[in-house]
Amino acid sequence: MRVIVTGTPGTGKTSAVEALDTDREIVHLNDLIRDEELWEERDEERDSLVADLDAVAERLAGRDDLLVESHLAHHLDAERVVVLRCQPEELERRLTERGESETKARENAESEALDVILSEAVNRHGVENVYEIETTDRAPDEVAAEIAAVVAGDREPSAGEVSYIDYL
Repeated sequence: MRVIVTGTPGTGKTSAVEALDTDREIVHLNDLIRDEELWEERDEERDSLVADLDAVAERLAGRDDLLVESHLAHHLDAERVVVLRCQPEELERRLTERGESETKARENAESEALDVILSEAVNRHGVENVYEIETTDRAPDEVAAEIAAVVAGDREPSAGEVSYIDYL
């Protein structure tokens, strides 16, 4: 079974996955894309790589006992998709503290308020395979415990439970 951990940048994906106690191979997708040059072009305006998702899917083909982490991971095949969520103001603060521009941080906060990644995950994988986890005031080990419950099948799907529409 392949499990995806996704969410808007700044929601705590990497921290939570690093705190996770699992036998699954963990793939930090952004690192894989960069290290193995699985990208098509560089977006100069956003200072980011545009991933070649077909090449990524091909690279991970046949490897099912994975936990894949990235804001892009929900574009890949998986049996369970965990979407981490964070209150937009907190998300914006986290991103600016780690050096992102105010424009990029605001853009990501707005995407979070609009449920962009959640909507994409539900559209691709179905509501019955998507699990939302609120991370705003939670430590990485608490979020990791929630992810572990999803992996173990001890948590019900929960897409659509978190709303930040008031941010807009």
